Parts: sequence; C-alpha cells; structure tokens
Amino acid sequence: MDEYKTLREAAQDEFTEKRSRFIGYARPVTSEKDALDFIAGIKSRHWDAKHNVYAYCLREGNVCRYSDDGEPSGTAGMPVLSVIQKSGLTDCAVVVTRYFGGILLGGGGLVRAYSHAASIGIAAAGIVTMRMCLLCHLRCDYSQYGRLASLIPDAGGIISDTSFGEDVDISFRMTREDFSRLTPKLADATGGSVNAETLGEEFFATEIL
Repeated sequence: MDEYKTLREAAQDEFTEKRSRFIGYARPVTSEKDALDFIAGIKSRHWDAKHNVYAYCLREGNVCRYSDDGEPSGTAGMPVLSVIQKSGLTDCAVVVTRYFGGILLGGGGLVRAYSHAASIGIAAAGIVTMRMCLLCHLRCDYSQYGRLASLIPDAGGIISDTSFGEDVDISFRMTREDFSRLTPKLADATGGSVNAETLGEEFFATEIL
C-alpha cells in the first residue's frame, strides 16, 4: 500500500435528536492499543452516558471492530463502522456517546443518528491522504543551491532541512514517482555533478480533503 486515507486530528461534534444528545468523537490511531485507549478515555469521560458506541479500522492486520454498547444489535456500532469504511478511512477510531433523552428513536432512527454522529465527528477531524515518500538527501555547492531549492518543490518534493557548511546539504521527501522524474532534471540542472540519494521511506500527509 503506497497510500491510504486517515484522520487529520482528534475532534468532535454533536447534535440532539428527540432530546437525545449524540457526541461524535473521531481520532487517528496507529494500533489496536491506541484505539482501545481512546475508547476507554471517552467511556471514562462520559461514564454517566447511556451508551458509548464505537468502531475502529486499522491497517495493521486489516482489523475492523465495533460495539453497540447496549443498543439493539445492528443499530449503532455497525452504522458507525459503515461510515468509516464508506469514507475510505483506516487507522482511525470513532466513538459516539449518547445521553438518552427519554424518547425512543426506533431501529431506523438509531441507525440514522449514529451514522450522522460518526459523519460529523469525522468531518470535524478532517481527512488526509497519507502517501509513502522517499527520504532523500543531496549535497551541492552554493552556486547551485538557489536553482535546486526551487527545482525540488517544483518536482513535487518537500524540503525538510537545509544545512550550510562547506557545501549545502538538502534533506527532502517526495514520492517514488516524483523522484524518478527529478533525477534527469537534477542532472540537467547541474551538468550531472549532483546526485540525490534515498535514505529510506515513510508515510506523510500529502493532501488534506
């Protein structure tokens, strides 16, 4: 997998339906422990709520789990999980807290309410596309620096660090596809005197949706 979508940050939003208060919490997570800790924290915070329904999806092991937390089967946890999956998200967890308002919503009403709470929580958190990027480095002389400092971002790279010593060292990241296009441009710009090397790869947020 060279890219995936997840949440930008932890966030929440809420609404009221027939006097029941629904609070949708969403957060990026990186492991099942991370997801369970998040869920436990919300349950502790809202210990007095009637229900704390949750769902989460992880890249590791393709794990997807949910809980109705006392709501009728299929009316709460599965709708929350469905919102996550239909949004194409992974490495994320959603908890919907419900304070019961005394009016029954019925099966269809619960599905709609929990789906909406999950949706607004996710919308508040924002969605990012994470792409696998190469960690790159090059060294050039000062006469070449200005040209290369423009060439790298023009080719799709993001400069993460620049150090100025006897020469200039530039650290940057970019996708494998962009790197393959950068190589001949780099050769043209420097007469073949500068080569970029790759030091590894890592996922980075490259697009906010």
